[in-house]
Amino acid sequence: MASGVVAIIPARWASSRFPGKPLALIAGKPMIQWVYERTRLAQILDSVVVATDDRRIYDCVKAFAGNVVMTPSDLASGTDRVATAARDLDAQIIVNVQGDEPLIEPEAINLLAKTLQEDEEAVMATLARKVTDPAELDNFNTARIVLDRNNRALYFTRAVVPFARDWPGKKDWPAHFPYYDQIGIYAYRRDFLLKYHDLPFSILEQAEKLEQLRAIENGYKIKVGICDFQPICVDILEHIELVENRLREIGYFAK
Repeated sequence: MASGVVAIIPARWASSRFPGKPLALIAGKPMIQWVYERTRLAQILDSVVVATDDRRIYDCVKAFAGNVVMTPSDLASGTDRVATAARDLDAQIIVNVQGDEPLIEPEAINLLAKTLQEDEEAVMATLARKVTDPAELDNFNTARIVLDRNNRALYFTRAVVPFARDWPGKKDWPAHFPYYDQIGIYAYRRDFLLKYHDLPFSILEQAEKLEQLRAIENGYKIKVGICDFQPICVDILEHIELVENRLREIGYFAK
């Protein structure tokens, strides 16, 4: 039975830090192919589509028999690219899979989609991982989530929130409050995704540089699934070595 869930992988050519990143080779295979094939392993999905702005990426996906659509090159964000591709799809839920996570866990995608399916009041869902190392709290490049009792997001922030007023030493915090790092993957109800970027301007979003705050500031609910998945994102060329080292660890190719 169809679940009504489709994954869209936004993939653009231009990148200030890594132009042409989707076609970068990892263990001899383009990164976009890694992401596509890993995503297809998620059993909850009806289909997977790459949304790109570049003919080279389009041709690459076609070459490995993947589904791909062309989208305008002047879209502001990956979410805009996903929304543009979603207009022509018959689906209830759209999963936005980042195109720079070649080892994305299929079970993480399954969990994400189920998390949204099971909360009828939520219009979005994301994943979070419990912080276990106090040093992680010093990384302001990672978004953290404050949750309510129903695992809905109260707030996303790069700061260490809540402030542990009575626990001055970081070594004490795990026993008192669970901090959660966000995993950058989202699921949307299709009708909400199509109007998401027409929502009123969000001051919180601009302050934190976290676009998901637009939904919260406008009163929408975001459900959060808890997992142990910790992705390896390829932001720069040097990160490819991290992915290939991980592939060696799991025995993909000889050391």
